[in-house]
Amino acid sequence: MIEVSVKSLAFDRTSNTPVVILKEVGTERILPIWIGPGEASAIAMHMGGVAFQRPLTHDLLVSVVGGMGGKLQRVLITRVENSTYFAELIIDRDGEVISVDARPSDSIALALRMKARIFADDSLLVQGTVVVEVADAQDGGGGEGDEDPMSVEALEELLRGLRPEDLGRFDH
Repeated sequence: MIEVSVKSLAFDRTSNTPVVILKEVGTERILPIWIGPGEASAIAMHMGGVAFQRPLTHDLLVSVVGGMGGKLQRVLITRVENSTYFAELIIDRDGEVISVDARPSDSIALALRMKARIFADDSLLVQGTVVVEVADAQDGGGGEGDEDPMSVEALEELLRGLRPEDLGRFDH
């Protein structure tokens, strides 16, 4: 397993899908994972320091894990099957290690909130960059080959404007 961090969020205009870009710590290898708009919003809002009066779903899970005496040690993104990525939450509770199956998008949102490290199987990482059409915050466009990540605010605005029928099927 290789440690990765969240490099950026982008929006793939060809599939109308948010993408979280994970980057191997210390190298240029990346792991792009296409995710749902709710999870993208949760990641973007945390990265942007946006807080709410009442806990959202990922915040609630943080409270549940902590309230039960657990601590998220790490997230493992283990494999991909039929375009679906799999992850595990590794939780320590009084010396007992608990592995919980989870979607990578939810796992990343939790890891950011709980300051846990994220790891990916070496076979999932690719060298270089992946070309994703990214919507530009100013013109709403995003030319082919545009690799600049969106700002958190631009992604939030784009996600707010999406309708369920715009999104299609998501592989997490």
